[in-house]
Amino acid sequence: MDKLKHSRLLIVALIFYVLVQIGDLSGIINGYFMVIIERSLIGVIFAISLNLINGITGQFSLGHMGFAAVGAYVSGTLTTLVLQLSPNTMGNGLLFAVAILLGGLGAAVVGFLIGFPSLRLKGDYLAIVTLGFGEVIRTILNNISYVGGPRGLLGIPKFSNFTTIFLFTFFTVVLLRNLVVSSHGRAMLSIRENELASELIGVDTTHYKVLGFVIGAFFAGIGGGLLAHLLQIAHPTQYGFYASALILIMVYAGGMGSLTGSVLAAFCLTFLTEGLRVGIDWLRDTVGVPIGTEWTMVIYAVLLILIMLFRTEGLMGMRESKILTIEEKQA
Repeated sequence: MDKLKHSRLLIVALIFYVLVQIGDLSGIINGYFMVIIERSLIGVIFAISLNLINGITGQFSLGHMGFAAVGAYVSGTLTTLVLQLSPNTMGNGLLFAVAILLGGLGAAVVGFLIGFPSLRLKGDYLAIVTLGFGEVIRTILNNISYVGGPRGLLGIPKFSNFTTIFLFTFFTVVLLRNLVVSSHGRAMLSIRENELASELIGVDTTHYKVLGFVIGAFFAGIGGGLLAHLLQIAHPTQYGFYASALILIMVYAGGMGSLTGSVLAAFCLTFLTEGLRVGIDWLRDTVGVPIGTEWTMVIYAVLLILIMLFRTEGLMGMRESKILTIEEKQA
């Protein structure tokens, strides 16, 4: 019975994987919806990695997609320009996984370089620094001709499929879940609750804030690499403030500090984004209402205001579902 409790996440994940695969093979889920599901899974990686920084450690980062850009361009450059990999060649899948991990490591290094000096700041000041960092990364990539410059990095091989994205997402959820319930995760939570009290009881607050920032950046880089190899393009405009704000809304809508909430919000908001895009296109082309897809951000801004006014704890608050809970053994 105890083993069943600890394997609930694996069982639910396998059921989800099998159902989606059956739906895909039978034609119930067409290619269009498969892409939305795949993007939802990547959104889970982005949301829970940002939740580690903002919700668990109690910082406030606004440039999370800057780390995704680093991961996308590092992995995309390796698979496209350096190794010139093809998804149809045997053994290239392993090289792709290595490229994704190197993209995550590149994002982690940048996260350390940004985080170590800036995490001495708090609140609005940290938010401004991270927002500026995201724009700096985007501008730099826009001016490097080797990776396409303003045209973006084109021709990235399509290694990301449902199985690949599912595996990376599953291991990301497991690793971050285990981190949160460990002694290191509890130290991060103590910083969120009261940083001064944490220092007084001997917690190295600078170390754990930087650690949370670096780990969050690493997984954002993983998500960025997977997204680039799904869309087969990495373009600087994909990683601007709009994308970072959408991930931030996922975290707040799901609940600060709740990994379960981030997973649910990532799926809900990804499907909602696509639904709004289709609806706005219909209003413009059929009804004649002169609006564009940028109005989705207006809707999300209103949604965020409503969350802040009426449900500040989000969908799950700080609660976790039993699927993601590791129950302590009774003495």
